[in-house]
Amino acid sequence: MTDILKGPLRSPVNMLTEQKYGGHKSLHDDAEAARLGIKAGPIEGPTHFQQFVPLLAEVWGNAWYERGCFSCHFLNMVFDGEKVHAEIDRPAPGATHTLCRAFKEDGTPVLEASATLGPDHGETLLEARMKSLRPANDLVILADLKVGMQGASEERVRMGADQNMGDLYPFSLEEKLGKITENHPMYSDASASPWGRAVVPLEMVSVLANYSSHGARFPVKHPSIGLFADLEIRMIEGPLFVGEEYVLRREVVALSESRRAENYWIRTRIFDASGQKQVAEMLLNHGVMKASYPAYPKEKLA
Repeated sequence: MTDILKGPLRSPVNMLTEQKYGGHKSLHDDAEAARLGIKAGPIEGPTHFQQFVPLLAEVWGNAWYERGCFSCHFLNMVFDGEKVHAEIDRPAPGATHTLCRAFKEDGTPVLEASATLGPDHGETLLEARMKSLRPANDLVILADLKVGMQGASEERVRMGADQNMGDLYPFSLEEKLGKITENHPMYSDASASPWGRAVVPLEMVSVLANYSSHGARFPVKHPSIGLFADLEIRMIEGPLFVGEEYVLRREVVALSESRRAENYWIRTRIFDASGQKQVAEMLLNHGVMKASYPAYPKEKLA
């Protein structure tokens, strides 16, 4: 029988109600969600990553923060007021791969994921999913995107403790730590960190790697609304540190579609300030909802 490590029920909070991109509100706004047939603005998916951190650190110690990879497929949205718990299969001694899941209090699945410890991660959950993607035919919202397309320029980013992260993430790390489901002193106090510097929490790595994404200038048609369908965060020489400058380079690595969405997969490589040493990586599947683009039926038939 598999030994399962379970975390406590937590109540995550939607901090993206004021998020804006492409000149309009996002799916996390109640009114925009209702327009698309969703009962309320959902909680951002990466929020749930944080509940896995204590479980994975229990298994792999500080090596998890330095070389861990969390590769996640989102299954169902979570809304303010709902409770979630995380669980992982305890890996055998010396093993560097395990499976993870999160559930609502009523048992509804929230996400499935693989967690691996590098440098040899094997095949992650998202790498396996990418092999079975439905081919993208006659894309409309993403018609101008091509696999291999790179961001317009490299981006220099940092996350200061009190830095508002902009229209995409209208809050600071300090504000997030006031509501985060699994806090730790090392996220705000360098003296409490094994690395002597305050650490960016796992759920905030996607914020650091995505808040400047408008600079990539990928030609996605607007107005349209997207959501995170899949997300992988991989540390190579981690962790990432509060206040540290990083260089980001983005590339479109896959295009796909489903009945309700057009999808573009972006790999963002994160380098140190010199731009020479890669320290982390993010793989993100943006699902752009067809119903959110007013011209969709007309352009599809053209």
